[in-house]
Amino acid sequence: MTTRLQDVIQPEVFTDYVIQRTTEKSALVQSGIIERNSEFDSLASSPNTLVNMPFWNDLTGEAEVIKDQGNLTAGKITSGKDVARKQGRARMWGANGLSALLSGDDPMGAIAELVSNYWIREDQKMLLATLDGIFKAPNMTDKFLDITGEPGTDALLDGDSFIDAGQLMGDAKDLLTGVMMHSAVEAYLAKRQLIEYVQEAGQSDRIPFFMNKRVIVDDGMPYDTASKEGVIYLFGSGAIASGVGSHPNIIATEVDRNKQSSSGEDFLINRRIQILHPRGVKWTETEVDAEFPTNAELATGGNWERVYEPKAIRVVKFKFKTAVTEDETAGA
Repeated sequence: MTTRLQDVIQPEVFTDYVIQRTTEKSALVQSGIIERNSEFDSLASSPNTLVNMPFWNDLTGEAEVIKDQGNLTAGKITSGKDVARKQGRARMWGANGLSALLSGDDPMGAIAELVSNYWIREDQKMLLATLDGIFKAPNMTDKFLDITGEPGTDALLDGDSFIDAGQLMGDAKDLLTGVMMHSAVEAYLAKRQLIEYVQEAGQSDRIPFFMNKRVIVDDGMPYDTASKEGVIYLFGSGAIASGVGSHPNIIATEVDRNKQSSSGEDFLINRRIQILHPRGVKWTETEVDAEFPTNAELATGGNWERVYEPKAIRVVKFKFKTAVTEDETAGA
């Protein structure tokens, strides 16, 4: 008997399961970098493509000395407005590519596992494009440390320079929970015994840590094999707001079948409406051509503007080298 997608997939159940598995498996979520909650889900489901996220600025002004006469001067609390951009992405797969899985004991689970891994990779691409864009914004320079121009070994990534990068957070540096790097950078640190691999409860794989920060490895991170220049992103807890939205006219999961195809062809379709927003850096909607931005548009600095105080932005960019030439060392 032929097994079809319609026989094994209930769209609503499948959608919920994929979202759950994506959340459970994402290292960015498990490290605390991405924070998803019901409030962000509601915002992602709200009308329009721009989401207003107002916030209160911190209290300012000097405390007054108490006197036996006179009134105190009332200070005022001010507000600001962060703006997030909804993302709309979709993907369709043909059943021929899934036919081997459909003969398994749990075809729905097998498909969901592959789909959840796919969306994790897509989320990381979207996040890297976003980070590239926000650090091109002119008022984000206080959050970026570049030591590649330093003489000789002073340009190298090591424990000291990493601490310098974290210091851009000031006294909020203890909020840093994770770092994202290219696999070549992880290998560089591992060779110097600066990476600790920890077996956490309930995990089959060992988790890498650098300077007590969980390491997320992604080869989409910037790394130049010729110049040996790389980038690390340091993240504080909850740096990225995540919400998964819904809309009655945008169906999250559908299955379809082309009956006119010679052998018949099944399709699985996924659609996502979501927020993946760096908190405190406003989306300005300056350069967007269609209804939803592409990754290239997310990476455009003109689309971003910092609205939080620099120390309150829980992301730091750190650029460094993993090797220097003999000439560079001699000239130091």
